[in-house]
Amino acid sequence: MQASIRISGRRVSRLTSAKLVAGKSGSHPLSLCAAAISGSNYLAEAGILSGRHLALPPTRVYGYRMYSASATAAFLSTGANSTSNADSAVDLGDMIPMDRIRNIGIIAHVDHGKTTLVDCLLKQSGALSGSSAMQETRVMDSNALEKERGITILSKVTSLVYNGHRINIVDTPGHADFGGEVERILSMVDSVILVVDATEGPMAQTKFVLTKALSRGLTPLVVLNKIDRPTSRPDEVDSELLELFMALGASDEQTAYELMYASAKEGWCSKDLDQVATYVDAASKGQKASGTMSPLLDAIIEKVPPPKGERAGAPFSMLVTQLEANPYLGKCALGRITSGTVRAGDRIRVLEPGTSNVKEDGKVTKLFLRSGVQQIEMAQAGAGDVVSISGVPSVSVNSTIAGPDVSQALEFIPVDPPTISVTFSVNDSPLAGREGSQLTSGMIRDRLRREAEVNVALQIVDDGKSEAMEVRGRGELQLSVLIETMRREGFELSVTPPRVLFKKSPKNPQQILEPFEEITIDVDHESSGVVIEKLTKRKGELKNFSDLADKARMVFHIPTRGLLGYASEFKNDTHGTGVMNHAFLRYDNHVGAFEKSRKASMVCMSLGTATSYALNTIEPRGRLFVRNSDEVYPGMVVGELSKDGNDLDVNPTKAKQLTNIRAAGKDETIRLTPVKPWTLEEIIAYVNPDEAIEVTPTQIRLRKQILDSTKRKQLSRRRVSDIDELLE
Repeated sequence: MQASIRISGRRVSRLTSAKLVAGKSGSHPLSLCAAAISGSNYLAEAGILSGRHLALPPTRVYGYRMYSASATAAFLSTGANSTSNADSAVDLGDMIPMDRIRNIGIIAHVDHGKTTLVDCLLKQSGALSGSSAMQETRVMDSNALEKERGITILSKVTSLVYNGHRINIVDTPGHADFGGEVERILSMVDSVILVVDATEGPMAQTKFVLTKALSRGLTPLVVLNKIDRPTSRPDEVDSELLELFMALGASDEQTAYELMYASAKEGWCSKDLDQVATYVDAASKGQKASGTMSPLLDAIIEKVPPPKGERAGAPFSMLVTQLEANPYLGKCALGRITSGTVRAGDRIRVLEPGTSNVKEDGKVTKLFLRSGVQQIEMAQAGAGDVVSISGVPSVSVNSTIAGPDVSQALEFIPVDPPTISVTFSVNDSPLAGREGSQLTSGMIRDRLRREAEVNVALQIVDDGKSEAMEVRGRGELQLSVLIETMRREGFELSVTPPRVLFKKSPKNPQQILEPFEEITIDVDHESSGVVIEKLTKRKGELKNFSDLADKARMVFHIPTRGLLGYASEFKNDTHGTGVMNHAFLRYDNHVGAFEKSRKASMVCMSLGTATSYALNTIEPRGRLFVRNSDEVYPGMVVGELSKDGNDLDVNPTKAKQLTNIRAAGKDETIRLTPVKPWTLEEIIAYVNPDEAIEVTPTQIRLRKQILDSTKRKQLSRRRVSDIDELLE
């Protein structure tokens, strides 16, 4: 018998006798022991000539993908009928037939359990076996900000093997601000899993992602997650989903979607509500439910069509949907191969999107497939595979990587336009340069351009004349994530308040259009009145009011500028118990000005350190933003007045005059109200149009855009609105 060993994607054959295998490994015919490979303590990925390969949990040894003897024993003890090793296991390093590939995306509203579901699928399929990620939760959220905030920011691609099929899975963000990631990955998949909370039902982002999927002709698999909660209402949610499908113009085939019930946290899925009741009853008695995710994996193989395309004789082409940074290989382009095959060393070219101009000629240096949280090198890949390619450093998102004979770029999905913008510029405050290492406009410009290459939902506007750069995005959260990432990299920035992007009507140039959003709010019934009152003042229109368990659900259509600064008010009005979600709806006619919600500011007039003596005299006038011993400078906003009116100049650095005359009475102990530090989301929502946000690696400060008070007063009289500027 001959054993084949695969190391780093290359097969090395070694003759071994059946007696040697049986003698060293025991009676099991598929166990190739470590001693059979030059006495090594590790078992490389091995198989026999029948074409069957062992799918064992890998361990990294000096860059090679190898398997320990303990992993071999674990495989043999579980048998070949486990979830991860079915009738014919697939070697992930090989190019397999297209009919055994399934490409699927997972889309949902934020916090409905997408990432937890992917974790469960990876763990039960064995894709994480043998790695430290097996003990972690939300392993796909690798970004530090994602782990801190508990949300998915960037889409991730991985794969697993089940019943002889390779299933490529794309996990996408659920927040509306990162909707560009959802739109971009739809070109990589042949179907989607729509995850819906069995209690909350379809939300604003559910409608958004479903609209995109249906427009691509995809038939979703619907999973009602968190079905084991006492508040779940599967029948009602199913009816709401069916109504949503029909309202979005779904075809008969799309409305006949496969419906499954799951608890991703507990690790089971079922098509039968009676079976679900059995699992829930077992959990209530402290027993472990016997179910697995196999019904969902079976449905993926049965319902999701294999990828289309030609391999033999067709030229190689691939649309780039994501860029990855590799410390050894540089920029790697990830995408789904549309046609043909590719090997390491093949000549390729990069075609620009839209124009099809040749941007670069190069060759494939490495070819990777992601399995679980690891990258596996491949010798060859073909149409239908989702792979990463290195060797063309000038590639960008939506570019086409193709063979030298291809001259036409592939079509790409345009993302929805951004709705708000901010301006990034150099930090020019008196305290600039004390903390950061990235201080110049050139550094900021280069960093933003690199971000625009990766994130197609962001637009960078650079006129080349000023040091400032305009950054356009989907929402406050998306922009705050970018700012937070840059400050952790050592940047110091000055950021202007977000402003809505208006545009002229194509029918009437004098008619101004503004972006509208659909906002879904769940609050306690006693808080619904104040929420309706506040949003009505912001030009919001109530479209639906319904009861959801012990909550009231309200759906509004509201201008995007009506939401700016509302998040903090909403949190206070609902005492932190309300939930608010929104998604872009459309551009519509401008609805006019609405009431100012924020009061005037207290502005510092001196440079120095704030003293408790001065702050004690200022605090009765309003709310303070600075604490004792904080550094302040002229033009810095140190508080908010409790009354409407003009800004007030104050001196927070004033100290008590000391004399040699003893006071008649004791000084009273000064007690100041504790100051809560700003978060980026809070300050972006709070800032006024004439103010700016100073961001450093350790501090977030609020300041006036013009620090000099005399110039500030002069320019305030000549301020032009965004609408007047657009009409001019």
